[in-house]
Amino acid sequence: MAVNTSAENPLPVGEVSRLIGGWIDRLGAVWVEGQITQLSRRPGAGVVFLTLRDPSHDISVGVTCYRQVFDSVADVVSEGARVVVLAKPEWYAPRGQLSLRAAEIRPVGVGELLARLEQLKKALAAEGLFAPERKKPLPFLPQLIGLVCGRASAAERDVLENARHRWPAVRFQVRNVAVQGVHAVPQVVQAVKELDALDEVDVIIVARGGGSVEDLLPFSDEQLVRAVAGCRTPVVSAIGHEPDNPLLDHVADLRASTPTDAAKKVVPDVGEELERVRQLRDRARRCAQAFVEREERGLAHALARPCMQDPHRMVDERADQVTALVDRARRTLGHLLDRADSELTHTHARVVALSPAATLRRGYAVLQKADGHVVRAPDEVTAGEALRARVAAGEFTVRADGEGSVGNQGS
Repeated sequence: MAVNTSAENPLPVGEVSRLIGGWIDRLGAVWVEGQITQLSRRPGAGVVFLTLRDPSHDISVGVTCYRQVFDSVADVVSEGARVVVLAKPEWYAPRGQLSLRAAEIRPVGVGELLARLEQLKKALAAEGLFAPERKKPLPFLPQLIGLVCGRASAAERDVLENARHRWPAVRFQVRNVAVQGVHAVPQVVQAVKELDALDEVDVIIVARGGGSVEDLLPFSDEQLVRAVAGCRTPVVSAIGHEPDNPLLDHVADLRASTPTDAAKKVVPDVGEELERVRQLRDRARRCAQAFVEREERGLAHALARPCMQDPHRMVDERADQVTALVDRARRTLGHLLDRADSELTHTHARVVALSPAATLRRGYAVLQKADGHVVRAPDEVTAGEALRARVAAGEFTVRADGEGSVGNQGS
C-alpha cells in the first residue's frame, strides 16, 4: 500500500529500506532468464556470485547461489551463457541493494534458442521487416563505406584488403565493437546508428567471422534487427559463413556469405570494370565501323548506278524523244493548218459565190427606196417615186412611171 508522507512528516531511510524489503519479500520466487556477464567462484567459498544481464535492454542484476547449486551446471555454464534461474528476490537493507538468491540454474539449450529465434523471426516477418520491397539498392561505386566489426579481427582485415584490392580509392569509416557477449548488441546498434547518421557514408557493412549459435545470438537480437530496419543507408550483413543465418541477414538490404564476399559485392573490381569498359569501347568501335562500312557500301552502290556514272545519259536519251515529239507535233500542227486553210478557201469561195456583189456583177440591180428598203414587188412603189438602183459598178437614181416601170434619172 502507498505510504502517506510529507515534507513535514518524512520517513527515515531505514524505514523506506525496510518497506522495500517487505514488498520484495512478498514477490516470491520467480523464473528469470538472462546472460551471465560476471562469474565469481572463490576457492573454499560456499557461495557463488554472478551477474545476470538482459542483453536487449542493458539491465543487470546480481545473483548469488550456494556452491552445490552452481556445481550441478558448472560444466555447461560459463560467462556469456544464457541461463534460466529460479530465484527469490532479496533486498539488502544496509546497502539498499537488490539481488536474487538462486535455488536452481538451467542452461538454455541450443534447440530452445533456435525455437525462440524462429518465433521472433515469424513475428518480425509478419510486421514486414523482411519484405523484399523494403530492400534498398546498393550504390554502384560507394565513396565511403561504414564497417562495423571486431577490433583487429579477421573479418575487418578481409573486408579492407579485398575492397582496396578491388578499388584502391575506396575509403572506410570503421567502428570496432564487441561482436559477441553481453556488450555486443548495444555497441553494434550504436555503431550502426552513428554510421547511418553520416551523410557521406554510402553503405554499411556489419561483419563477423562466423562462430557458434551462441556467439551469433547478438545478431539475431530484436533491438539490432529493428535498428537496421530503420536505417536510411543500405546495410550489408556479413555474419559468419554460408550455413550461419542470423536474423540480421533477413532484415539487411543484402546478405553476404562471408566478409570477403561482402567486399566483392559492395566494391566493384577496378580490373573487371576496366575490362568491361574496354569491351564496351570495342563494341562501340565495331558498331561504328560496321555502320560506316554499310554506308560506304550503300554509297558505292548508289554511285555505281548508270544515272550517277553518266548523269547526262538520261537527258540525251530523252532529247531524241523530245525532238521526235516536237517533229510530230509540228507535222500534226501543219496538217491541221493545211486542212483549216483548205476549208477556209472553200468556205470563202462559197461565200463569194453566194454574195449579192457577185449577183450584181452578172447584170442584176437592186432597187431601194429612200429609206433603204429593198423593193421586191411592183406594188411596193408609187408612180413618180424616186428609187435608187444599185449595180455592180455603183448606183443611180430612177423614178417609177405610172404603169409600174422604172425610168433612169441619172447616175
